[in-house]
Amino acid sequence: MMIPVDFKRAFRVWQRNFTVYTKLYLSSLALNFVEPVLYLAALGLGLGAFVKEINGVPYIKFIAPGIIASSSMFAAIYECTYGTYVRMTYQKTFDAILATPVNVYDLIAGELMWGATKSALYGTIIMIVISAFGLVDSSLLIAAVPLLFVSGLIFAEISVIFVAVVPGIDSFNYFYTLLMTPMFLFSGIFFPLTNLPPVVAKIAFFTPLYHLVNICRSFAAGKLYVSLEDVAWIVAVALILSPYPFRLMRKRILK
Repeated sequence: MMIPVDFKRAFRVWQRNFTVYTKLYLSSLALNFVEPVLYLAALGLGLGAFVKEINGVPYIKFIAPGIIASSSMFAAIYECTYGTYVRMTYQKTFDAILATPVNVYDLIAGELMWGATKSALYGTIIMIVISAFGLVDSSLLIAAVPLLFVSGLIFAEISVIFVAVVPGIDSFNYFYTLLMTPMFLFSGIFFPLTNLPPVVAKIAFFTPLYHLVNICRSFAAGKLYVSLEDVAWIVAVALILSPYPFRLMRKRILK
């Protein structure tokens, strides 16, 4: 079933969110930018003093591409869980938007596009930072930017699906604790998954962050061809998940 989205109207929703963001970006930067840099410094330099190399790569260079991927993920998730829920429930922004010619499908498309945009934006910012510190071996890493957007679309879709079914804002604790934190820890950012039980590696394969970490790490090393399977997985899952935010949020908003 094709979702009837008017992308011109969806862009207006995106534009509205972008305009608000330009007025509040400093607090957003503190949340999505400072934290990954602290992870990079504390673990890369602190733990890196004890773990010299992984697979022949200095530890700080090993985790740096993964920090790009995780910052990209959290940017989309924060925006499309708490951000979307607050706009829908407390600020009544959705009610105001739906009083215009924008329909519910255009609205959700705009939310997803904005989440994916923030994912690509913050991933790119961290990419620039680690490049400035000499933690990237190849300029091919820039090729990961479009994939930050596509994977950000996946994280936005998952988040909006959860917003559609969650009974209240407090329930986001389950989302972050039971889904996001394990994905963050067991995605291969901080250590290879090869030494863990095989079942852990199999579960990790079905998480988008695992594939995005592989892509960023391969591109940072100049190995463009290595991550073709990961690229195909991300594109396929973004397409497979795409109808569900629209269907579930339509039920939530119009009930």
